[in-house]
Amino acid sequence: MLIDWFTVGAQALNFIILVWLLKRYLYKPILNAVDAREKRIAAELSDADAKKAEAKKERDEFQQKNEAFDQQRAALLSKATQEAAAERQRLLDEARKAADDLSAKRAETLRTEVDSLDQAILQRTQSEVFAIARKALTDLAGASLEERICDVFLDRLRNIDAESKAGLGKALTTASEPAVVRSAFDLPQAQHAAIQKALNETFSADIHVRFEAAPKLISGIELVSNGQKVAWSVADYLGALKKGVNDLLKKAAPAAKTNAPLDAKPEPKDVTKAVPKPIDTDSGPNNHEHAA
Repeated sequence: MLIDWFTVGAQALNFIILVWLLKRYLYKPILNAVDAREKRIAAELSDADAKKAEAKKERDEFQQKNEAFDQQRAALLSKATQEAAAERQRLLDEARKAADDLSAKRAETLRTEVDSLDQAILQRTQSEVFAIARKALTDLAGASLEERICDVFLDRLRNIDAESKAGLGKALTTASEPAVVRSAFDLPQAQHAAIQKALNETFSADIHVRFEAAPKLISGIELVSNGQKVAWSVADYLGALKKGVNDLLKKAAPAAKTNAPLDAKPEPKDVTKAVPKPIDTDSGPNNHEHAA
């Protein structure tokens, strides 16, 4: 078989030209397209990795923030709970204090009302006793109540014990101010003179005396000098009666609380210890019982 080298050479040339054309216009664009696609895919993968890393970072940050928020919320809740408990305790304490204050005020108000009522009853009783005594002495003895009170006071002054007399005499003679004789009424000059004479004779000295009217000293008379006192009044009897009633109430109700004294101011020492005996209205105006 004969080989046509011209044909072979032409075909070879055609093949070479075809390969060059394919490489030039077909294979190279395909390779370029493949390379471009690979680069694009690589870029997309890289971008995807970056986004994935960023997403992971954001997720971690969000988780951290969420944990921090949970911790902050727990701390705020704990603080709010503690503040609420403290506020509740404060309100309870204030309410308890207000209740205690109100109870104390009510107790004080009640005590004041009781004391006021007690004082009013005492004053009313003194007034009634004064009126009854005045009427009884006027009807039976024929003398005014003032004269009888002054007589009883003078008799009590003359019959005080030696120790009390010495103490009162020292107070009268050493006092820088005149002795004060207080009475619930204005004494007449005759009784002024009688009291002055009794003092001078009893203590063997010239005693300076100042007379004063003290309406609160209901139906009574007292001599005060340098902390010493000689007194007689219906209040002495009422005080003894009140003490007896209080003692009786204490025995009947041991759990009851006693009221505070009505007069909290210090009083001069009464040198006559015993409560005076009642005036004897059966023997006439000039005869009477004196204090022990």
